[in-house]
This record gives sequence, structure tokens and C-alpha cells, in this order.
Amino acid sequence: MTPPDAIRPVDHDDVASRLVQVRDAIAAAGGDAERITVLAVTKGFGVDAVQVALDLGLTSVGESYAQELADKATQVGAGPEWHFIGRLQSNKVRSVADVVSCWQSVDRRSLVDEIAKRAPGARVLVQVNASGEPQKGGCAPTDVRGLVDHAIGLGLDVEGLMTIGVVGDAAATERAFRQVAGMADALELEVRSMGMSGDLAAAVQAGSTMIRVGSALFGPRPAA
Repeated sequence: MTPPDAIRPVDHDDVASRLVQVRDAIAAAGGDAERITVLAVTKGFGVDAVQVALDLGLTSVGESYAQELADKATQVGAGPEWHFIGRLQSNKVRSVADVVSCWQSVDRRSLVDEIAKRAPGARVLVQVNASGEPQKGGCAPTDVRGLVDHAIGLGLDVEGLMTIGVVGDAAATERAFRQVAGMADALELEVRSMGMSGDLAAAVQAGSTMIRVGSALFGPRPAA
């Protein structure tokens, strides 16, 4: 997590201008900026970033660390729809179960079991490691259907799939996005959370319905 003294404030007008650029980029890639959800990733930024996002109509906010999410949720109160997007240990679920609206990084049965226990009926996305990178979260493509069925069987609301592109490899990223979009189609799942600040266009072209953007909205993330 970012030390408090390393966090710089964000400027409302700057973020507003950046949001216009993000939506223009979505349109330029052939997407409908009114239908693709922009998830404001406030990881590493202060609580003011959350408030600016809300002021600009971005009610979906993403965090990667349980403690940081819990702290911000306490400070902000009602308003954001919190999405947990980072790698999550099962023992951290309890600490944020009351505030998370959507769990995006669900990638194993033990995590499904804990979410179903702590947040019955919760909205989830199954994270897919479509690139096969060992250091990356997400289940293997061959395990997706079984994990989706397991989550549904426990009463969770599986809305779609989530994936992360391959840093520095545009072709591999495009393949991963298209594979995950195809899997969502086959499973009749509506949400495809694909694409971040650096690979937004490829994600939109592959059929993303939600992009997760931090630096594209708030500028460079503070050094950890």
C-alpha cells in the first residue's frame, strides 16, 4: 500500500478532462461510451479520488487491497459501488464483505466458498488467466465453466468474466481478450471486465463491457 505521505491530491478539472479523453478513446475503438462502464481504480490514491469520481458520475470504484478499501469505504460512506479487483486471500473476505458490491477477482473454489459464506448472493466475476502467466491471478480457461457452475450452485450471482492483458505484448493481449469474450458468450454471461489504461482500445475492440482505469483518470499512481 502507498504510504500516506506519498499520496498526492487529485485535481477535479484534470480528472474531468481525462474522463473525456477516456470516453473519446472508447468511441475511437468502436465502442459505445454510454454503455461501457468506466471503473475508476483508486488504488494508491487518496479518498479525494473517490469523491472526484463520484462527482463526475463514476459510481463504480475499484480497489485491490482489502485494508485500503475498508479505510476508504469508512471515510466516504454511501455512494460508491465498490469492486474488489485485486488478488484476494480468502481470510480477507470477511473484512470487506459488507462493503464490496462486486468481487471481480474470483479464481478458485476456496474463494468462492468464502464469499458465499460471508456475502450470500454476492455479485462476482470469474477471473481468467488467459495468457497462462504463472505470476498472474486467474483460473485456467479450462477451469472456468466448473468454477462458474460452482459459484452459481452456492447462490452467487455470476455476472461475467474478468481478465488482465499481457504487459508489453499487444498481440497476446488481443488474443486473451478475444478468448475471454468468446468464453463469456458461450456461457451466456453479460459482463466482460477487460482492459486497463494501457490496453483500453484492444479490450473495447474485443467486446469489453467494463474497463478498469486508474492512471488514465488520475495521472501516474504514487510510488508505493
